[in-house]
Amino acid sequence: MVFRKLPGVSASGMGLRLSQKFVFLLFLSGLVTLCFGALFFLPDSVRLKRIFLSKNENPAVTVGSDNELSKKVPGDPEHLRAGLKGGEGANVKLKVSRKPSVTHGARTVERSVGSRAQDERSPARAQEPAARDDYEAFKKCLLKPALGKNKGTPSDSETLQRREKVKEMMKFAWDNYKRYAWGQNELRPLTRNGHIGNMFGGLRGASIVDSLDTLYIMGLMEEYEEAKEWVQNNLNLISNGEASLFEVNIRYVGGLLSAYYLTGAEIFKQKVVELGEKLLPAFNTPTGIPRGVINLGSWSWGWASAGSSILAEFGTLHLEFLHLSQLSGNPLFTEKVMNIRKLLNKIEKPHGLYPNFLSPVSGNWVQHHVSIGGLGDSFYEYLIKSYLMSDKTDQEAKKMYYSAMEAIETNLVQKSPGGLTYVAEWRGGILDHKMGHLACFSGGMIGIGADDGPTEQRQHYLDLAAEITHTCHESYSRSATKLGPEAFRFDAGAEATATRLSDRYYILRPEVIESYMYMWRLTHDPKYREWGWEAVEALEKHCRVDAGFSGIRDVYASTVSHDNMQQSFFLSETLKYLYLLFSDDDLLPLEDWVFNTEAHPLPVIRKTCLQEHGAKHDHGQTDLE
Repeated sequence: MVFRKLPGVSASGMGLRLSQKFVFLLFLSGLVTLCFGALFFLPDSVRLKRIFLSKNENPAVTVGSDNELSKKVPGDPEHLRAGLKGGEGANVKLKVSRKPSVTHGARTVERSVGSRAQDERSPARAQEPAARDDYEAFKKCLLKPALGKNKGTPSDSETLQRREKVKEMMKFAWDNYKRYAWGQNELRPLTRNGHIGNMFGGLRGASIVDSLDTLYIMGLMEEYEEAKEWVQNNLNLISNGEASLFEVNIRYVGGLLSAYYLTGAEIFKQKVVELGEKLLPAFNTPTGIPRGVINLGSWSWGWASAGSSILAEFGTLHLEFLHLSQLSGNPLFTEKVMNIRKLLNKIEKPHGLYPNFLSPVSGNWVQHHVSIGGLGDSFYEYLIKSYLMSDKTDQEAKKMYYSAMEAIETNLVQKSPGGLTYVAEWRGGILDHKMGHLACFSGGMIGIGADDGPTEQRQHYLDLAAEITHTCHESYSRSATKLGPEAFRFDAGAEATATRLSDRYYILRPEVIESYMYMWRLTHDPKYREWGWEAVEALEKHCRVDAGFSGIRDVYASTVSHDNMQQSFFLSETLKYLYLLFSDDDLLPLEDWVFNTEAHPLPVIRKTCLQEHGAKHDHGQTDLE
């Protein structure tokens, strides 16, 4: 016994003095802490951790409505898009908006097994030389030039003038970012300084990477070259902070992929493959469902919360990861996202619906909250876009999408007393008659999926898309600023208006304008261009300040209060969709391009064509087979 050797302690161990008891207990507690701590930090500790944690984690963490990921209160400099492209309101306590599944209790650190993570990273590097000619092969497989015959220049003078105005807005936003926040993630236009935030794990330049394709498409070549030079010389992918897997994927991976496919600049390909490899440890979970956050450091640990994974986060990887396999020759990227699909197809879905939270440990749903807005949105978007990006060969994605649409129509789509069609939220069988701004992307999504639905449903889907887009326009037209609130309701006599103070803010969101663009392309109804121009005028009047663009705290107030944040997605999405709305359809034609959820265009993958033009890797298969 250790205490037998302590001075003044009898052989029986009795008679310990108070100070000696304290020393002994301190030593014992340190020993226990050391032993249990080793379970988390030994190189191959995952199996041990599962033994000790499985009983606690199998039920998964129940994320109540008060804890759902959401925007911060408007005006807080940290607020961005809540949980993924969304969240549940502005009154949630999290510091990181639009950030993935951060646990609201004790956090566990799960180390990705060193050797396994290293094995997963190495194949891409080993096979990279075999994929040098992919860009030329890809160009030959486009049906039309990416930038059209005349860069999408419209023939009528009014539309051209409006397009030039959007281009001027982009240059104004970019110039002020460059002047006051260069190299940081976003601009604070009121205080004229930069914002880093904590969603990107130490990565910098989010506005630069997010803007690459927008600058190139608009013909702002001097600005594009500045951005490219920064990526080449200053984009450091080694950092030791917690990053949102979702945000890094849609902004950085998506932005670099689209920049490569539009320009062929090798630096973008090199950077995106390197970054993609750093995301793989997030998938080292018992189910293969990735954790929401990951450390991007040079070592191969995957840091994550012990809570649930969010549907719109782990369901918004497919487009980018297929293209990472395309460029790197590493099939592991595709295998990871196909495994997600396999699990989703296996588990039971209540009334055919996909709840927003899933345990990455047990593979079971956690809390039956369903939304086509925040927390769920881009999962559905990526189903139909995966089908379209596969050149309509991905039949599994098609089946999943239309099955989900049937369940959504049956359970969520509602008609207000005033005749407005909206998509409610579902909480364990009880409808919440609320629609978020984030859900307004669904007009465009349903529209682009209309032609490939059942023959008897095609016109119905197009009509439904138009009705939802009309409702979202009403949420804009019924405000004093002609900009839409974060969420609007259809109860207690309200229709398409925010009834809560916490829902009244607007942070330069793109989703309504996104649906205008798609509906214009699909119908050429001039009202969509008129609605887009109304949004331009409102942005200019209420969001433009001396040093950039800022969100506002209350869309119903005649005198606006700004939130001092120029979001990177304003440059990537809002202004790009407006520019495309006022361009001819041959600028990034939808036959060839699919936009990720950050509006980064990715090319349709035509396997047979790529094979014919020699886009093969050493394993002898076409890129995505």
